[in-house]
Amino acid sequence: MLYCLAGLTCNEQTFAIKAGAQQHAARHGLVLVTPDTSPRNTGVAEADADWQFGTGAGFYLDATREPYARHWRMETWLVEELPSVLASRFPVRDDRVGILGHSMGGHGALTLALRHPGRFRSVSAFAPICAPSDVPWGRGAFGGYLGEDASAWREHDAVRLVAGGARAPMLVVDQGMEDPFLATQLRPERLEEACAAAGQPLTLRRHAGYDHGYFFIASFVGEHLAHHAALLRA
Repeated sequence: MLYCLAGLTCNEQTFAIKAGAQQHAARHGLVLVTPDTSPRNTGVAEADADWQFGTGAGFYLDATREPYARHWRMETWLVEELPSVLASRFPVRDDRVGILGHSMGGHGALTLALRHPGRFRSVSAFAPICAPSDVPWGRGAFGGYLGEDASAWREHDAVRLVAGGARAPMLVVDQGMEDPFLATQLRPERLEEACAAAGQPLTLRRHAGYDHGYFFIASFVGEHLAHHAALLRA
């Protein structure tokens, strides 16, 4: 079973419609799980004010700051609640689960794997937000969901988690070099430096000519699913 976490402004349909992953999943015998990116219809007035925060922008964490703490609990949903629902309805192996994500979802894949050792046997990401504490997307989300105490942010920042001793299976990251968010929002070089210093296995592949979109994902998603299938079947 492979969780596929989408990015900002997306929903549970985006990866399923745009990534072209089903043919590869069928060939490898993988169940694809494409959860939504945030809660919806919560009644929180400011949730729809900014595309970078609130609806469509859950950042795959449990909020602690009001008025988001009640509904924005995406980490609990993905790690505890949804697996229980899936196991009760489908013949899936809960001990053979991988996770991948794109952009904000790439951030989610990396941090959830690092925060829950043993939960995911394989991890990969497309153009992830690698150092959210240091970029506008992450700072805005963390301040809104977790408050201004930056020490709480470290627990949801892949670079800081690795530097602090968290470990996961081999991280596989693909990054397009024509991505307009590369220098300002994603910062994969920070993840590369942290993993090298800490001894965390990382494969970071840089692709000339590719941007941040789903044509980039569709070009390499087959390689990602083959990687996950090999580890999940081992």
